[in-house]
Amino acid sequence: MSTAPQAGFEGVFFERLAAIEDGHFWFEPRNKLLTRLAGRFFPDARSYLELGCGNGFVLRAMADDRDWDRITAIEPFAEGLDVARARLGDRATFIQSDAEGLAACQAIDLVGAFDVIEHIPDDARVLALIADRLTPGGGVILSVPQHRWLWSQADEVAHHVRRYARGELERKLTAAGLKPVFSGSYNAVLLPMMMVSRAMPGKAALQAEVRPHPAINAILKAAIHLETSLTLAGLRFPAGGSRVIAAIKM
Repeated sequence: MSTAPQAGFEGVFFERLAAIEDGHFWFEPRNKLLTRLAGRFFPDARSYLELGCGNGFVLRAMADDRDWDRITAIEPFAEGLDVARARLGDRATFIQSDAEGLAACQAIDLVGAFDVIEHIPDDARVLALIADRLTPGGGVILSVPQHRWLWSQADEVAHHVRRYARGELERKLTAAGLKPVFSGSYNAVLLPMMMVSRAMPGKAALQAEVRPHPAINAILKAAIHLETSLTLAGLRFPAGGSRVIAAIKM
């Protein structure tokens, strides 16, 4: 079965996303969570690969977080790679490919895939590819949309294949030879608002989330920064719009 994403974004969306990612209530706190998890569970990682790097927003945060020996980014859309290259310059090697491009990459200490594998029909194969490329003791950090009951037109607009049930991704990681060491909900404090937005027509829901009023964005960002701090301190929320998982190669 193909591991190619099912056009997770039309090309034009990359430029629009790049214009709002910095300071956005969803993206900025998530970078804090992802970089802190990388530092906590993979402090000795010297090489990093991001699968489906998109505009390079997380990639840039990871690159800024430590002095990596090697950074590689895989992305199928040329429009995303153009923005990512502008953000990273020569700090990363960029490959235009779907997930099959992993097979040709050197062994890597840490792989990231953020809101990527939900677009891929055969996610188990992708996890196996990741595990195969990891160095001994290396690992992966993933974020995915969570809760099947949140499925809506917004997921169809985003070309999701699935939203993950509780425990589903952990089981698939284990089957691929990857041991979960962290699993937590993300965007838990705003879940009631997300449930309301999911009742809206798909594109209207995405518009409300992508371009909130500046005052609303500031409130939401503060709330998720607090949630992120609590998560990093050890609190686990039972539900949330996304799940973030870190796993180590067994």
